[in-house]
Amino acid sequence: MDPARKRRVRLVVALSAAVLLAGALVYTSFSASSEARSPSQLLAGASAGRSYQLTGRVVDGSIQKHGTTYRFEVRDRDGKAAVPVVYTGSVADTFRAGREVIVTVKREGDAFVGEKDSLVTKCPSKFTESKTQKT
Repeated sequence: MDPARKRRVRLVVALSAAVLLAGALVYTSFSASSEARSPSQLLAGASAGRSYQLTGRVVDGSIQKHGTTYRFEVRDRDGKAAVPVVYTGSVADTFRAGREVIVTVKREGDAFVGEKDSLVTKCPSKFTESKTQKT
């Protein structure tokens, strides 16, 4: 076989493999991602057994700790709806009432059970306007 033809065949095989691998990577990334949902969206249409990313604020006075299990409520930013969450796992030091959280949950009855170690607490931004301004 001609050496120039061998190089061309190798190039075509290598480029084909690269395109297939890139396509597989793109497919995997998009199929694994899930959109974060608010409590009102989960109450409107969450099916049992399916995982969802729940985002919202922890309701004041709702946090109960029993060993490594936490029970708390997450509400919409506008405060219209709240869902109970049962979560087992580690939490950040910044986890407290009023903080925004993201947790992967599955619906089980009336409550949402969080996947172990999936809770992420968002820190408040230092760039937002303070409720009490000093003059």
